Amino acid sequence: MFDVLIIGGGVSGMSCALVLGSANKKAFVTDKKIGIFTHQKNSSLQEAIFYNAYGITPGKLGSELLTESVQDLAASYPHIEQIANEKAIKIEGSFPSFTVVTNKNSYQTKNIVVGIGSANTFDIEGLMQYVEPHKKALPEKQRIQLKNEDHKVADGIYVIGTLAGWRSQLAIAAGSGAAVATDILTLWNNGVQTHSHDSIR
Repeated sequence: MFDVLIIGGGVSGMSCALVLGSANKKAFVTDKKIGIFTHQKNSSLQEAIFYNAYGITPGKLGSELLTESVQDLAASYPHIEQIANEKAIKIEGSFPSFTVVTNKNSYQTKNIVVGIGSANTFDIEGLMQYVEPHKKALPEKQRIQLKNEDHKVADGIYVIGTLAGWRSQLAIAAGSGAAVATDILTLWNNGVQTHSHDSIR
């Protein structure tokens, strides 16, 4: 049983995983099992190049960023289980006991974070009732989002990045993923507001 499963290995999903991973020394996190589906084939980063993203060298390819993020997560936080080459197709159950069914396996988890982009090809069974038109995208783009309040779709289900209704900018997606990670850390810390900072001190 996972404590949280992140669906999507793009900017928002990786950002969420990195923040959760960095909190591994906190007492309320040490026993938590965290996983991420790192399926990235349809990520908008595959065609991106960055000149306006904070902390990223100008001219960096999005495809390179995707590859490096998976490697960095494995190197820095090997306790986070990366599930490659699997696509979530169905979610069953309710908080705190969900089943995430993929094209190859099924997994049990207490919480789910969904961050797979806002394309209108979204088709995860069990989440379709939350789909609505994207409120910050041009109508002709036919983008969608999941109904949510401050990233929360329902008890135990969170949505991040453009699928949460945010605009498609790397910094916004990363912040969205980090925000949900701190919400989950706060939940694990019995409701005490929590974040995770690294320091050279």
